[in-house]
Amino acid sequence: MAKLREMPDWSELQHELLILIVRRISLIEDYLNFGTACKSWHSVATKDNFNSDLPRVPWLMLAEEKDDNTCRKFFSLCNGMILKKQIPKASGKRCMESVGWLITVGKDEGEISLLHPFSGAQIQLPHQNTTEHYEIIKTKEPWTFIKKAVLSANPSHISDYVLVVIEGNIGLLSFWRPGDLLWTRIKKPIYFRHSSDVVYFRGHFYVVDYSGCVRVCDVAGSEPTKSYITAQVTPWLDGKYYILESLGSLFVVLQDGVNIRYVKDDGKRFSPCEDDEKKTSYTYRTRNFLVFQIDLDACRATPTRDSGDRAFFLGANASLSVQASQFPGIKPNHIYFTDNCLDAYIHFEGGGLNMGVFNIADGSIQPHYEGVSLSRVCPPIWVTPTFC
Repeated sequence: MAKLREMPDWSELQHELLILIVRRISLIEDYLNFGTACKSWHSVATKDNFNSDLPRVPWLMLAEEKDDNTCRKFFSLCNGMILKKQIPKASGKRCMESVGWLITVGKDEGEISLLHPFSGAQIQLPHQNTTEHYEIIKTKEPWTFIKKAVLSANPSHISDYVLVVIEGNIGLLSFWRPGDLLWTRIKKPIYFRHSSDVVYFRGHFYVVDYSGCVRVCDVAGSEPTKSYITAQVTPWLDGKYYILESLGSLFVVLQDGVNIRYVKDDGKRFSPCEDDEKKTSYTYRTRNFLVFQIDLDACRATPTRDSGDRAFFLGANASLSVQASQFPGIKPNHIYFTDNCLDAYIHFEGGGLNMGVFNIADGSIQPHYEGVSLSRVCPPIWVTPTFC
């Protein structure tokens, strides 16, 4: 009887070979799992051996849980894995995101900081009351003052970066550089409406307002507080605009409003309820998305129902895109969105109900997270996983 061949002991692979293997891993969740296999594998799963230049699919950072507000759970779309991480500095704060960093705003005092969720690194920012005409533009709740925050670069990689925020009750723009003691206002044309979103693209910040007007801001130029019109997207009465870079092109996406719907709660997730006798509560939802590709040279916005191999990620994060074919489980020509309707969800049980995956081609919407994760202060948001 032939002897069974002995199984190799993978923990005894040569150190140099393990490094070659681990450097080929693209998903950070697979990288973390690799390090838990055994002691020798853990020794090579370090920040230095991880290829941080590879593109990343954002994780869904879920809302705080009542029984443990110092931890956050992160849901991976690629493999369904949920990672739990201690982030005490984000406890009770509103969070936005840009290039893997959280921009946190205190619920009661309104203090602002940059916080890296996985390393714990923190950068204090000037208080919101250092913005121009703060007493006129301040919001009723301090944590709602900052609407969006976008970095020009990762603070871990470079010291010469800029942070631009949309702020106040009329959606103005301000920027901050390391070393500044207060925020600097970017002036807008009189006819430019409230800012809706901003993106860093080809060395400049581009912002879209609630009328679909796109303008450019050169905060590193000779006139850093001025901005100029570059394109106009079809205006829409009931919508929120997003602007993002994708595979070298600029896009504007219109989220076509919200409407009231009745839902039932089975304790695990919310689902639509059509039976009038079983209506238990009501909420809101996105109806549609419209996508426009921006030609900056021609100052033209072209509508499209085919974004190719792109997947957009929209919400309270800096709007971004990935090439879908590079990642398992990510659908091309789809929009992954989280609840960013601040004015609506603070009057309900919290944000987190208006989330899903939108098919740009046929207009259908499916859930991307089956559970219930709600918060009035910090609903689920997209966070790009990095090691800092």
